[in-house]
Amino acid sequence: MKLRYLAVGIVTAGSVSATALALSGTWTRDPVPPGLAEAALWTPEAMPMPASTEAPVLAPTLARSDVAPMVSPPVLPSAVVVAPSLPRVEPSIRIWSREIAAGETLDEVLAEAGLAAPVRAEVALALAAEFDLRRLRPGHALSVTATPEGSPRRVVLEIDDGVRIEAVFGAKVATRVLAPDPETVHLAGEARIESSVFVALDASGIPARFAVDLAQMLGGAVDFRRDLTGGETLRLMWREARIGDDIVGQPDLTFAALDLGDTLFEIVWPEDGSGRATIYRDGVVLRVFAQPVEGARLSSVFGRRTHPVYGDVRMHTGVDFAAARGTPVYATAPGRVSFVGSRGGYGRVVEIAHGSETTTLYAHLSAIPDGLSQGDRVAAGDLIGHVGATGTATGPNLHYEVRVNGRPTDPLSDDRLAEAADHAADDAAALDRLSDARARLEERLARALTPDSTERL
Repeated sequence: MKLRYLAVGIVTAGSVSATALALSGTWTRDPVPPGLAEAALWTPEAMPMPASTEAPVLAPTLARSDVAPMVSPPVLPSAVVVAPSLPRVEPSIRIWSREIAAGETLDEVLAEAGLAAPVRAEVALALAAEFDLRRLRPGHALSVTATPEGSPRRVVLEIDDGVRIEAVFGAKVATRVLAPDPETVHLAGEARIESSVFVALDASGIPARFAVDLAQMLGGAVDFRRDLTGGETLRLMWREARIGDDIVGQPDLTFAALDLGDTLFEIVWPEDGSGRATIYRDGVVLRVFAQPVEGARLSSVFGRRTHPVYGDVRMHTGVDFAAARGTPVYATAPGRVSFVGSRGGYGRVVEIAHGSETTTLYAHLSAIPDGLSQGDRVAAGDLIGHVGATGTATGPNLHYEVRVNGRPTDPLSDDRLAEAADHAADDAAALDRLSDARARLEERLARALTPDSTERL
């Protein structure tokens, strides 16, 4: 009870003291200026509410503060990982090459190159698609490009005249023949005959094989044993096909002049390879020889010879022209077909009658044009067959015969057949060709005196 009265008293005393202090402050403070009092009463105007805009709806405030709100992480764009492009590593390769020696086979050489037996068989099949491997001989060269494990990539077989057989191995095997384009070289030379044409040509650095061509072309007009006594002059012009320093094929005569002292014989061969050579004596056309195969090489002469198959000496009743299989064969003069068919060692034959006395025979043919038959008329230059090796022959060639009254005669010396072809010759044009050939011969012989004695086309 006493405590209650004590507390009330203290409170009452505190209130009285506070009131006294308040009154005392009022009574003792100076009066406030009106302007200041008015300023003290100023309050700022209420801020206007901002205009509502669409805003994302927020989740309502959680009623309980002890539960954490669910916050979804931001969705990030997925990164595309690109693997770096690494260069393709090709397997290392090795190149092996050498020439084929005598007695070696392709399989032996491929084995030395490190190829396994199944791979060697595959390479042989690929090369055989374009080349008869039985014709492989010393001097041919083989180049093999392969991996260290012996897997071939490229095989090249170098054969004659710069020709290459290339086989490329990959997903498929591809084989092709690569033949370089030869360069034509024109040459001229002069020889002095002392013992024989062959020896004179060989001593002068001129292809000695031209002696055979000259003997055949002039055989009916010049006796090379009796008419050549020594001191005669022979001047020739010819062309060769070359790849680098190598001669491709056989050289071809384009002009020949044989001066016997009292008589001058000249021969002009056409540039187009048609073989229709014109023979002149002292500047006058003697005759024209129409060759049955264009661009062919005269490979065997008329007369006695050692037979190339049987080996004995017997009469060769015609002349042979070496040419590729399938080369066209033409009639050398107008006439009528008297025989078509096979005839013993001659093989496939076409025979043409030129009047009642003279016939021509074309043997070893591979094919005869459809429809050509006995009794058909043909003109000079008509197609009558294709070069082959039928009958008794060592290789593709045309055996050409001229028979008079059934007896063989030299095709290059018989005037009867020459006259049949002469009608196509224009004397004026023939003399122009002779004049042009003489001028070119003189020009090239003059060049022979300089270090560069060839003309290249």
